[in-house]
Amino acid sequence: MDAGGVAMVTGASRGIGRAIALDLARAGFDVVAAMRDPSDGEGLAEEVGPGEGSIRVQRIDMDDPDTFVVPDGLRVLVNNAGIEREYLPVEHVDLAAWRAVFETNVFGLVELTARAIPVLRAGGGGVVCNITSSSILAAIPFYSVYRASKAAVSAFGESLRCEVAPFGIRVIEIMPGPIATDMLAGSDRMPEAAAHEGYREMAEASHEGRKAVEHMTTPAADAAARIRAAILDDHAPLKHGCDDLSVGLLDAWSAAPVALVGSPYDGQGL
Repeated sequence: MDAGGVAMVTGASRGIGRAIALDLARAGFDVVAAMRDPSDGEGLAEEVGPGEGSIRVQRIDMDDPDTFVVPDGLRVLVNNAGIEREYLPVEHVDLAAWRAVFETNVFGLVELTARAIPVLRAGGGGVVCNITSSSILAAIPFYSVYRASKAAVSAFGESLRCEVAPFGIRVIEIMPGPIATDMLAGSDRMPEAAAHEGYREMAEASHEGRKAVEHMTTPAADAAARIRAAILDDHAPLKHGCDDLSVGLLDAWSAAPVALVGSPYDGQGL
């Protein structure tokens, strides 16, 4: 597809979402930067240069569907907004934490996407881009809530891709690894699991493993450029990395004997 028309990016106040919003606008899209607190987007529009696209900030709270407004002429929806909680063993995670994370990461995303599909279809097609996580490609202790929410979005996207392909709507999934964002910086801590009997040693090992990827961190702007390339590629596969680590993990996962190599419904590989 050509870069132009309307793109909406959720969770655009910071991190990958902000970088994607800026990258798409600079490529020529008129971007709706959706975020819970519009004041967080102050100055964002001014970062787009003359002769490029544009950015306007819109309030969307992923926990409140009453705030969902899909812009007319939408061509690209980037489902980026997401949260995580404490890194705890399953036996010590309150069910309220599961519900909070799934409300934002899954249920809000599903509702917004459902509302966007008729708009995309009316415009002759477009792209739904779901930001998940490369963490779902490998077992990681104490990330069950976050990983399960992202895995749910991954499965959702696989089925959605089959359903909307006849309407000219492409679905892609971006699976980031260590991107230089506030969320990544906040993850550099001893997992809260260390405070629970029997889990201290595993928590320490997990923290050391987290530190081991520091040298692999990718700037958010570089990740956004790869994401834009996937959005614009009409022949792109479903799943993508946006940094060297996630690309390597995805390649290894795809090569595994048990990997799903394609859908019988869309004729396209992962």
